[in-house]
Formats: sequence, structure tokens, C-alpha cells
Amino acid sequence: MKYISTRGDRTLRGFSEILLEGLAPDGGLYLPAEYPKVDAATLARWRKLPYAELAFEVLSLYIDDIPSADLRDIAVRTYRQEVFGTAEIVPLKRLEPGLCLEALSNGPTLAFKDMAMQLLGNLFEYELGRRGEQLNILGATSGDTGSAAEYAMRGKQGVRVFMLSPHRRMSPFQQAQMFSLQDANIHNLAVEGVFDDCQDIVKAVSNDLEFKRRHRIGTVNSINWARLVAQVVYYFAGYFQATSSNEEVVSFAVPSGNFGNICAGHVARMMGLPIRQLVLATNENDVLDEFFRTGTYRVRKSAETHETSSPSMDISKASNFERFVFDLLGRDAERTRRLFKEEVELHGSFQLLPHEFARIADYGFVSGKSTHADRLATIRDTFERCGVMIDTHTADGLKVARERRQPDVPMLVLETALPVKFAATIVEALGREPERPAALQGIEDLPKRYTVMPPSPQAIKDYIAQNC
Repeated sequence: MKYISTRGDRTLRGFSEILLEGLAPDGGLYLPAEYPKVDAATLARWRKLPYAELAFEVLSLYIDDIPSADLRDIAVRTYRQEVFGTAEIVPLKRLEPGLCLEALSNGPTLAFKDMAMQLLGNLFEYELGRRGEQLNILGATSGDTGSAAEYAMRGKQGVRVFMLSPHRRMSPFQQAQMFSLQDANIHNLAVEGVFDDCQDIVKAVSNDLEFKRRHRIGTVNSINWARLVAQVVYYFAGYFQATSSNEEVVSFAVPSGNFGNICAGHVARMMGLPIRQLVLATNENDVLDEFFRTGTYRVRKSAETHETSSPSMDISKASNFERFVFDLLGRDAERTRRLFKEEVELHGSFQLLPHEFARIADYGFVSGKSTHADRLATIRDTFERCGVMIDTHTADGLKVARERRQPDVPMLVLETALPVKFAATIVEALGREPERPAALQGIEDLPKRYTVMPPSPQAIKDYIAQNC
């Protein structure tokens, strides 16, 4: 399996090379030169597998430069009941007939990002050990990516983490998860701005090829293909749990900010998984909902980015979105480059041509929006009628899922975090505190270690140079 850039660099690269690189040299995102197709016989065989074995089977279609025995060992070490709490790893929670939550938040940081980050940490350590090299990981987080990455990378040989987050714009629990880590290889940088400022800095540093290569900069954000392909696995796992035969179809509803989680569903659908609809849910920061309704992609400025009660989705520039647009445009790299490199950078937006917009229906995407009032109502209704407490982001997904349900098509809503991470809104909705795992009691009171930084790529480069 070889990989190409969405912006036209057709140099064929192997998985292990792009694992450590992140962005392509031309600023594009890596995608496989073609998606492997999964036939009915393969689906029937995969249906019977435990999660770790299913992960190995999916990953082996995309990773052919790691020996099979080693890749299977990495998958088995990653997806264990001791790490994720259940043998199913991503069990379904039935809310009502035809509507389920797929529980993705049972990992060490209580968010779906653990599903990919735990694998990424093991892949990084394996590949760096094989090469005898070190890697400085630069990432940006609006909440859950940072803690998931840091918990996955802490103590890993040959890895340092420099994680950017928007100063004072995460929940107290999210901040505590990250800032309480005292490991020497973890550096938390609180940027005076919004998440998009952090994301722009990561891209700017990654686009400085001389600095990137001199300081061995890699990424853990969803621009890294390894993270996205790990997420593809749970779409297959959810489908197998929700159906009894491969003749059935399902739909998935996904709370979306940076488009990585739902892009994994797009990849699974392209592989042949029987998905009817991919339902994209946004909060008040509705850049992606606007696109899927109108064909216009219009990035909001920092001052226009709302601070909401589902903060991990407070994003106005979806960095993973380019992968889908590349496929939507028939893999026309020059058209993709013009839209993202020129139109977005110069004008802050682009508009699909009518025939391009018409193709969206062929990919199964629909969308919707949720507000703070919607979140409160959905959290309250789900708890009162179903006895299930959900977090704010999952509530956004569930609200839009209910609006988009089709008769006789099971709908799986991807649960993205546990309620304890957003306790203030849970109390507002239900008048009670969410339960907290014993190991995380009092985490907000632990000593915190972080550095406040200006929203400047150069300042971040200087910090990395001084601390790597």
C-alpha cells in the first residue's frame, strides 16, 4: 500500500514513512493511492473476530511495511480489556429500537481519541526503535486529543510531546488531565487564542520543512493518517454488533469538529462497509453543516468562533476535511490545492460548483446543528427516558441523529466522551454530578505544569528548539 498527497505530490510513500511525517511536503494530507475493497466473504470472516484481531485485519490492508507478526502484536497489546474496560472494546448501548450509542470512551482519558492514540503510541515506539531515532510530536487540541496523546506517549522511548491548547478554553477536567502530568517528555503549551490558532501554528511549523526535518517534528492530530485508519476499525465493529448479516445497512451519527472521526466512516464506506448515511453533527460552530447544506466552506475568524458547552467541537477550520473534498472532486489534486491553498488562504472560503455539490449525495453525507439548549434537552431526555447519561458532544450527535433517522435503518451514534469531562453542563441539565472513576477523583487539585505562549509559530519553534 502506497500513499499520495491531496495536493498533487505523487511521490509514492510507505506507511512507516508517513507515520512519522504528518503533513506531506506540499502541505497536503496523505491518503492511500486507492482504498482496498472488502468483499462479502471478508466481511463474513471479520464478523466473528475479537476487536484486536479485527483491528489487525483492517490495519494490515494499509500497513505492509511492518511484519505481520509485529503488527498483530501491536494490535493485541493496544486493544485489551485492561485498557478499555470491556471485552468488546466498543460495546453498543441500546437507547430504543433501532437507535444505539457506540461506546468509544472507555479508554484511559475517557474520550474516543484513546481508540487511535493508544495504537499510535505503540506504533511510534515500534518504528522509532526499529530506526534508532527520536521524534518530537507537535499537536493541537481543543480538549480530548491532547490528553489522549499525552497518556499514550508518556514514558515512550524516543518520543517527546509538545501539545498546544487554547488558554482557558477547555473544561477544568480536560485541563487537569493534561496539565497535571509531570512526565519529562510531556510539554503543555497554553496558547493565548482559540483552537484554530493552535492548529494553524502546527501547520505552519510542519510546513517549515527545514525546521521540521532538523528537529524531527511529527504529528498526532488527525492529519496523521495512522490515527484515522485506527478509527476505521470501530465502524466495522459497530456494524457487526448492530446487524446479524452483511445484507443489512446502518447509519452512523458523528459529532464533528475537525472531521477526522467522520472521515474514518467515509473511508470505511469507501472500502465497502454497508453504510447508508454518515450524519454529521456540529454545535454552534457550524462550518461543516453549512458546507453540506450549501456547498460553501467558509472559515470563521477567531472572534467568530463560539465558546460552547461542547468545546472539543469549537472549531471553524476542519483540518481533516481536505481528504473528503479530494475524493469528492474525483481525486483532482490541482482543484483541491486551489480550493484549500489559494481560495481559503486568500478569501477564507470556497464554493463548490453545482455538479461538484451534487456528488455529496453519492457519499451518504447529511448534516445538522445543535445548540446549548438542544444539548441540555437531549441530555435530560436521554437520562429520563433511557437511564443513560451522555456528555455534551454525544448529545449534539444524538439530537441530529434523531432528526435524520430513516425507517428500518439502524442508527449508531458515536459516543465521544464520558459525562464527567463536562460536569458543569451535566449539573445544569440534570441537577446532579456525573459519576467519576476512582482513579480520577480530585484531579483538578493536582499540581499543574504548563507554559502560556503567544499565538506565534516562531515562539513555538523557539520553545521546541530549547526543549528537545
